[in-house]
Amino acid sequence: MAFKISRCELHHWEEPVISGSKGSGTVFFSGCTMKCIYCQNYAISRSFEGIEVDENQLLSLFLSLEEEGAHNINLVTPSPYVQKLIPALEKFKSLSSLPVVYNTSAYENYETLCSLDGLIDVYLPDLKYHSEELAVQYSNAPRYFETASRNIEEMIRQQPKIIVEDGLMKKGVLVRHLVLPSHFADSLAVLDYISTLNPRPLVSIMAQYFPTPNVLSHPVLSKRVTYKEYKTVLDYVEYLGITDGFIQDAESATEEYVPDFDLALVNKRLENCKNSPQKDLSFVAKS
Repeated sequence: MAFKISRCELHHWEEPVISGSKGSGTVFFSGCTMKCIYCQNYAISRSFEGIEVDENQLLSLFLSLEEEGAHNINLVTPSPYVQKLIPALEKFKSLSSLPVVYNTSAYENYETLCSLDGLIDVYLPDLKYHSEELAVQYSNAPRYFETASRNIEEMIRQQPKIIVEDGLMKKGVLVRHLVLPSHFADSLAVLDYISTLNPRPLVSIMAQYFPTPNVLSHPVLSKRVTYKEYKTVLDYVEYLGITDGFIQDAESATEEYVPDFDLALVNKRLENCKNSPQKDLSFVAKS
């Protein structure tokens, strides 16, 4: 076994420059480097649900998404698999010109991230917290900001120039931040940091937080982000002059945007790849 994946489909709910009109070719990997107690994808990040695939099967899945019209190949939470991904990405790059998106919490090994230089076109990291206390309490992620900020700066070093063609992101870094209830002050600290980055990445402010079953009794996380809290964050974005990026509508705080992790769909796609002659990648394995 090389990889464990839980979803492989065209995804239309990313930022417009990622999803475009046809969808982002997302591959959700099981597992995560963080343990966020409010995780909306807890079925795969905590329960580790997924289908085991080898390198050739993964390549076939990438190519099947490309055939369906995917604007990119979007690797979601791939961090636990990076060393195994590198040869797979090298082979995919020899077969396709689609941009590869690295969708991550940014909480990962710096040296491992450096080893991806030249293989990733678009980095899509979260910057969840500035506060060490919140990172430990909510995500069991000590030294989160120190680690994530260093990694984001490395991502910018690798892809310093933002290239958007025909409304689609081809190169660069897009930093996401999810606003949490009662913690808008930490969001402002995150934005202060982002405003110092040079070159500055695109920024996506996310309003999609909703309480998952795991936090329904939590004194803070059982709440929703209020209009006043979210507007305070958006006003600060404007104050800092962060004009390049995206702002999610407050109405996005709903379970409707959580992907369907139906493993039968993964198996069906794998079977289709197996039965498709053009997906025979035995020659790749020998290269």
